Amino acid sequence: MNDSDPGAEPAGRPKRADARRNQETLLDAAAAVFVVSGVEAPIRDIAAQAGVGTATIYRHFPTRADLIIAVYRHQVEACAEAGPALLATTATPYAALEQWIGLFVDFLVTKHGLAAALRSDNAQFDALHAYFVDRLVPVCAHLLQAAAAAGEIHAGLEAYELMRGIGNLCIGADSDPGYDPRKLIALLVAGLRQPGA
Repeated sequence: MNDSDPGAEPAGRPKRADARRNQETLLDAAAAVFVVSGVEAPIRDIAAQAGVGTATIYRHFPTRADLIIAVYRHQVEACAEAGPALLATTATPYAALEQWIGLFVDFLVTKHGLAAALRSDNAQFDALHAYFVDRLVPVCAHLLQAAAAAGEIHAGLEAYELMRGIGNLCIGADSDPGYDPRKLIALLVAGLRQPGA
């Protein structure tokens, strides 16, 4: 297998579209493996999922922490971009909010071992958490405001409070296969609705 990357650009220059796609393929493969095996999954498993050699992964992501952080940021961006897209294409703002919360839950419950893997570098972990809050709270707030303006949910709910509550319901999902937080979160989301909406 050839690990050379003819699409690689010199440092400091923007990546070409094909190089960005290659990196996204690696990130999607790593995310899929992390869902099944956690963030300590062997690099060779990620390489096999992506259809590349391990050297390709190490060239893009020299350390496991680099890869974990890149996957996390990639998934945060996907979740952030999904909010406006769902609002534009879903029948109602409430339906968009409900679907977005489903994506948010998927994101949360697939982070097996992320905190432990980054615990040795608290500054890095804190920076990731700040990035997560900065990108996703405004998206959730926008969806809540749209659903409230449409009269579908109670007004005045804070996005951060909702996301924190959802996050708390997700705790333990990775260590207890009998626990599915989605059932409780579905009840929580249903409870946001205005009577008769």
